[in-house]
Amino acid sequence: MLDGRLSLTTPEGVRLLLTPAGPAIRAAAWALDFIVWLVIAFFGIWIFSGSKLGAGVIGLILFVSYWGYPVICEVYFRGRSIGKRAFGLEVLRADGLPVGWRESALRNLIAVADFLPMLYASGLLCMLLDRRFRRLGDIVAGTQVVYHEKLPARSQFTDVQPLATSYPLTPEQQRILIGLFEREKKLPVERMQELASIAEPITGLTGAASLAELRGIAAGLTQ
Repeated sequence: MLDGRLSLTTPEGVRLLLTPAGPAIRAAAWALDFIVWLVIAFFGIWIFSGSKLGAGVIGLILFVSYWGYPVICEVYFRGRSIGKRAFGLEVLRADGLPVGWRESALRNLIAVADFLPMLYASGLLCMLLDRRFRRLGDIVAGTQVVYHEKLPARSQFTDVQPLATSYPLTPEQQRILIGLFEREKKLPVERMQELASIAEPITGLTGAASLAELRGIAAGLTQ
């Protein structure tokens, strides 16, 4: 931690500075998400209450929607539910990458333990004792809630012509290359071009030209 910011070093040797979100703003985001779920639950009950499905099916729908809402938002909307988006927060893996199904499902299932004995008392105590303000679910799932860094949007592999390398890349090299472009939105353009210049033995180019070549190779690896 440096000046309240979390410093991470990626496999490419790039340092990321993330700001962990504290309990107060996370509670505000959770409250907004809970209101959204209440609205969804109200319409669900209203639609099915007059049918023959019964209270049991309605309860099942409420259970699935309560647990499914945060997981779907975190996986498909880059760690940002409606509440987190409104308050400028996002959920990331401990290494700075977006959360996947396993991490999101695990952190939300363990929210039951955070809730004990009442009103997320365990989760609040855990956040106050942890330097990254992680609750139990975050620690077990290897995730963290940070402030969303607003950087200029850049396309990743849209309209990118997939390219092949002159020689096969090792699995580790492929993973590092794809990981570089997964973090692209958090890195300055100048730093991306600097890193691309290091790959001159592979691309035969430097700067922006080398970056474009690497983007094409990464696009080919992900197809």
